[in-house]
Amino acid sequence: MNLHCAKIAPVDSTLARPAWSVMIPTYHCARYLGETLRSVLAQDPGPDAMQIEVIDDHSTQDDPESVVREVGRGRVAFFRQPANVGITRNFATCIARSRGQLVHLLHGDDMVRDGFYASLQSAFDVDRSIGAAFCRQIFVDGNGDWIGLSPLEQPRSGRLEGALEWLATEQRIMTPSIVVRRNVYEALGSFDDRLRCSEDWEMWVRIASRYPVWYEKEPLALYRMHANSNTGRHVRTAEDIRYTREAIDLFQAHLPPARAADIVRTAKQRYALAAIRTARPLLATRDLDAARAQLAEALRLSRSPRVLASLLAAVFSGLAASTRGARKQ
Repeated sequence: MNLHCAKIAPVDSTLARPAWSVMIPTYHCARYLGETLRSVLAQDPGPDAMQIEVIDDHSTQDDPESVVREVGRGRVAFFRQPANVGITRNFATCIARSRGQLVHLLHGDDMVRDGFYASLQSAFDVDRSIGAAFCRQIFVDGNGDWIGLSPLEQPRSGRLEGALEWLATEQRIMTPSIVVRRNVYEALGSFDDRLRCSEDWEMWVRIASRYPVWYEKEPLALYRMHANSNTGRHVRTAEDIRYTREAIDLFQAHLPPARAADIVRTAKQRYALAAIRTARPLLATRDLDAARAQLAEALRLSRSPRVLASLLAAVFSGLAASTRGARKQ
């Protein structure tokens, strides 16, 4: 067992085991938590079938417990970390406190649509060998308005063939869209605490290296994108890309040896190009520190001809846009 991945002990045999544990990690997102809870409670099969619990990472800027009292009305449990432990350790607490056969980690600012739990329960009932099941996801903004939809990965719901290589080349699964058997976490451990971003990607690749994964084609989960999300907080320092690079390096050991180098090369080039795309508007608005950080991480990921050409084009176009903006002022 990796020492950086918290060990998950089996559930005490004296405790009741519901089918589901919906574990909701929160940190300074109480303004969205009511919507999150209502989306779960609308599908609630009752306490015998579903554990619902909010695990707060010692928020100091808002009061998630009051939201739980108001919206949960005694149905939703609440646990507060005695001190801030960070996202990966808070995830580990969520999993350790879960009692269900199936664990759904639902960020306190994300949501699920009607049918999420019934559809994914069906997947686990149909294919008892799968370790995880995920659905297509909708991207929403801070107001809950749709801003994007993940691609349709295959025409029918079912086991995702070639899941390991497919997942290792790009992060395609947002946390609210995936459900994992608890005994899978018991076997593999929790999220790697060396990561503060892309920790979920490394986890899904690790799971896919050992278990089949199911894909539900219906978009049943909503992932909120806003500046205060975990990823959003890391963009200006380019830590989002640095952790992406570290996640790739960490999960390389789980890839087929004959294909690992090609898969890693593809993934690193893909995210180098993503970093350059992020840098373009930063250059145009003369946010040079943030742009420089993104471009530096791009070069650490890959120096392929495609990446170098894209980087030079971004620099020239960004500086030109910045100059035009300065002239207008």
